[in-house]
Amino acid sequence: MKHNTATDSIENGNSRSRRRFLSDAGMGFGSLALGAMLYRDGIARADAAAPSHRPDSSETILPSPCHFAPKAKSVIWIFLVGGMSQMESFDPKPALNQYAGLSYDATPFKAVLDSPYLKKNLREFIPGLHTVHPKLYPMQVTHARRGASGLDISDWWPHLGNVIDDVAIVRSMWTTDNNHGAQLQFHTGRHALEGQFPTIGSWVHYGLGSLNDDLPSFCVIGTPIADCCGGVGAHGANYLGPAHAGIQLNVDPASPLPFASPGAEVYREEQRAEFELLHRLNRLSADSFPDDSSLQARIKSYELAFRMQSALPGVINFAAETQATQQAYGLDQDPTKTFGQQCLVARRLVESGVRFVQLFHGSNGGAGSWDAHGGLKANHTGLCAQVDQPIAALLSDLKQRGLLEETLVVIGTEFGRTPGAQGSDGRDHHPYGFSVALAGGGVKGGIAHGATDEIGFHAVEDRHYVTDLHATVMQQLGLDARRLEFPGRKRLELDYGVPIHAIL
Repeated sequence: MKHNTATDSIENGNSRSRRRFLSDAGMGFGSLALGAMLYRDGIARADAAAPSHRPDSSETILPSPCHFAPKAKSVIWIFLVGGMSQMESFDPKPALNQYAGLSYDATPFKAVLDSPYLKKNLREFIPGLHTVHPKLYPMQVTHARRGASGLDISDWWPHLGNVIDDVAIVRSMWTTDNNHGAQLQFHTGRHALEGQFPTIGSWVHYGLGSLNDDLPSFCVIGTPIADCCGGVGAHGANYLGPAHAGIQLNVDPASPLPFASPGAEVYREEQRAEFELLHRLNRLSADSFPDDSSLQARIKSYELAFRMQSALPGVINFAAETQATQQAYGLDQDPTKTFGQQCLVARRLVESGVRFVQLFHGSNGGAGSWDAHGGLKANHTGLCAQVDQPIAALLSDLKQRGLLEETLVVIGTEFGRTPGAQGSDGRDHHPYGFSVALAGGGVKGGIAHGATDEIGFHAVEDRHYVTDLHATVMQQLGLDARRLEFPGRKRLELDYGVPIHAIL
């Protein structure tokens, strides 16, 4: 009996994998999308998971990428760089006004300085760089209860207040880095002293793959965080491999992907022929170096980049939106235009099947614009005015289109600000207690979970380390953080986190 050697090698589990066979068999340009499709369908990671078999058939059924039924398909992760003040945003503290100008010892709250969390909840990158500032600083903005739920938030967030019944606020987040390495820690769960690790976006990409073969699964929009504060580590994949890192996009229909266009002088057919040749040459190299993850990632990136040249301009296209939609996001006003465009593109990306969209606001090449060591009132007044309307419009737009139920929106920052005054009119870094907000994707709206003490110093009720937020995101996407492992890498208990069930 004559056998097909290529097919035999697949069935016998030889090194020539199913993906390699199909790629070689197709070999035409249409096969360039094959890697992403096989990954999405679970084939590319077949070696990492035990397949099951139908009892009445010899056909192998590869496992679903989800561990259980998901509540959400996509995530929009909004990160406010520099450390937004919790008491001037989502966790107002009237006691700060009552005791303004007094030292902790002269108030009923002097016990906060004796709390075990003061040392336990701190791992300093530079010992002694930041201290407890002795005099309480009053709130710099008024606040009110909003929506049918009556959630109390500051008056710097009036538009978000109009949709607050769709929002859950977690007021009891904590971290351990009191410098801006906390930006890295917020995304990886690990202190900067331990180095770089995979980010939440890269874990989602690794676990679920793509919903659209012509677009990246993990997109990054906005100015990247400065290298001194996390840099690419805040959207990198580290040991998961470069194929799972976020891809930086420009909010510009003419040039959405840096250096991706071949130029107007190159014909489409000419470029297609060049990529056909590159594909053949790349596969020859891949055969010679099958364990080179960087090479594999580079091949995939070339192939995906070609497809994105056609797909991305259509997604990043504001002209396709009505005037009313553009105005809702604030595209007609200078303060809100830039971030409004980014939020609108985020909606269009998840609508097109992108899994994880990461938005950075306030990156300034340094610690971040929200880092209000002085002039907090002017700083936060201006920055909130840039983001409040676009974020509220994003939530309303997703809801109106029926996308909010399947899109989890997260609004976070690396840490909060001190109850005590730094200088005359600022607040210092504060890792002991701060707030994040979530909406959509199976999250309850109109609730506040957890609490800080009366002056916003320590998270004291239902405390949540940053990886609890990661675990919450993963659960809503159908992933069990404890089952999402990478061969040869041992993870710590704190890496997994615990889903915040009270808001789900």
